[in-house]
Amino acid sequence: MYLLVNILGVAIFILVALAFSKKKREINWRSIAIMVVINLFLAWFLTEFSLGRNMVEGAANGFNWLMSAAYQGIQFMVPAMPKVTELGFFMSVLLPVIMIVPLFDILTYIGILPWIIKWIGHGLSKITGQPKFESFFAVEMMFLGNTEALAVSSLQLKLMKSERNLTLAMMSMSCVTASIIGAYTTMMPGQYILTAIPINIINAIIITSILNPVKVTAEEDTIAEMTGSNSNDLEVSESDGKKEPFFAFLGDSILGAGKLVLIIAANVIAFVALAALIDNILGLANPNLSLENILGVIMFPFAWLMGFNPSDAFELARYMGTKLVTNEFVVMGQVSSTINSFAPHYKAVLTVFVTSFANFSTIGMIIGCFKGIVNKEKNDVIARNVGYMLLSGILVSLLSAGMVGIFVW
Repeated sequence: MYLLVNILGVAIFILVALAFSKKKREINWRSIAIMVVINLFLAWFLTEFSLGRNMVEGAANGFNWLMSAAYQGIQFMVPAMPKVTELGFFMSVLLPVIMIVPLFDILTYIGILPWIIKWIGHGLSKITGQPKFESFFAVEMMFLGNTEALAVSSLQLKLMKSERNLTLAMMSMSCVTASIIGAYTTMMPGQYILTAIPINIINAIIITSILNPVKVTAEEDTIAEMTGSNSNDLEVSESDGKKEPFFAFLGDSILGAGKLVLIIAANVIAFVALAALIDNILGLANPNLSLENILGVIMFPFAWLMGFNPSDAFELARYMGTKLVTNEFVVMGQVSSTINSFAPHYKAVLTVFVTSFANFSTIGMIIGCFKGIVNKEKNDVIARNVGYMLLSGILVSLLSAGMVGIFVW
């Protein structure tokens, strides 16, 4: 019965997107159907098929290997420390990011990452029938993150009409950054983290294509040259078009990674503290009243639709709500010590749901990024559709978790 409920839930999440669609008659249902089939196949292949499981487990082990190399750098700086992995969230999860971010930046500098992004994006466009840049952007933000992908696509954003910019803003709610996947895999099951990422990409296109369908003509369906580049590839260049010296570039990348670690740490501290403060205030009215319980009630129907009994659905709903109000790191920190004892279905659904940047704080980051790139008229369109941005992020997370949940019991 729970499997049937899970399948029904996936259909309902798509119907919710349809109910809020801006232009129902312009939805390309053929493209949507193709992408749904692809994602269901991916969910099956990466969770049930032995080759797929081996691939994601190998990738997860690769990220864990990178994290172990980063730990050596931390222990070199503080040799008196015990094992880094026993030193808590900041030391064992965030500090390794300082090594992994520059690694991905180096791959961008030498042209490997841009090449991968470009050709996967083009291939995705041909298979799904979606506009070239939207497909390109979906892959781009998987590796670079939302604000970084928007920044390197600034020329394209300026040339596109407001409706397409809104689509990209909505898609940006559902990305992750490849450079912090290693941090995720130290806290949650790596195989489900790596499964969630490609499924999120396609579901972001599915949901935004339903919520905000946009007709793109052949003349508009192009990819503009990236800023500072002589091709469609992303390159790190100075204002005169010459590539920045490698070690100057690497120094900037390391400093940027350090700032990213501080930003994540500040957000986690602030959100955990604010949530505790809200719980204390609510407790004055009723000892059983808490932010998690309120969020659990709101998200309960959606959690139940992924195939859970009422008790597990309510607990899952609390985690889901906490993630949306705070961020994924807060929830990962709460469950990291117990996640491996969860039932397989619960473990898979929760891990996939939290693997994205979909939360309230991301909305401000995206709007701020667009404000620095596009004109006021285009930015105002995005600012007026904050609700659609949040709805898009929630539905993508639900759809991805629901699809994976179908195959893991």
